[in-house]
Amino acid sequence: MGMKAVNLYGYLSSNEYPGRGIVLGRSIDGRKMLIGYFIMGRSENSRNRVFVTAGEGIRTEAFDPAKLSDPSLIIYSPVRVLGKSTIVTNGDQTDTIYDFMAKGMSFEDALRTRTFEPDGPNFTPRISGTVCGAGYQLSILKSAGGNPNAVHRFFFDYTDALPGQGHVIHTYRENGNPIPSFEGEPVLVEMADGFDAFGEKLWDALNKENKVSLFVRAIDLATGKTETGIYNKNK
Repeated sequence: MGMKAVNLYGYLSSNEYPGRGIVLGRSIDGRKMLIGYFIMGRSENSRNRVFVTAGEGIRTEAFDPAKLSDPSLIIYSPVRVLGKSTIVTNGDQTDTIYDFMAKGMSFEDALRTRTFEPDGPNFTPRISGTVCGAGYQLSILKSAGGNPNAVHRFFFDYTDALPGQGHVIHTYRENGNPIPSFEGEPVLVEMADGFDAFGEKLWDALNKENKVSLFVRAIDLATGKTETGIYNKNK
């Protein structure tokens, strides 16, 4: 027996502060790929954000520009589309992956040029994913147990996603000071819901004090047509 898939919403609702997270998987009928990307925040600067559409992807924007103290790690494009590939990350490495893949290089090639965020003492991991056809990849770049002098890069390749299954990865294991990084493999989760319920339940599962924004997308494997949802706490 392999790992048992856990309930995505139960898994997230039991964690007050998973940070930013990526959910990738395949719908239970096998016809669509589902994507979720959420951001959370503890500081005023982190919470002062919304997702807005940008081309086929999204970018983060300050909700109240007057309150924006440091844009460097919070204003970026989490989602970009290159041909048949959808790229999802928690930082400006979205652009690195896009640029490398546009030149015919790989997701891994791009991320070998990047490291975790320079936000000591947390040294927040960079998490990234791509979806192409019925397969997806995930990655996490993290410090060696909080040591800023060593980066560990992990890559996970799910070539043939099984209907009704997906994976979630997030930046932090749980709340804390400093905040401990995610550990281990991406968590196997059930993808049991249609697109609308997936977005609603995912948004509801996130801690209501700390959640900021959520992006969800379904990609029809036969037609390539997409459906997109954006949830912002700041309206």
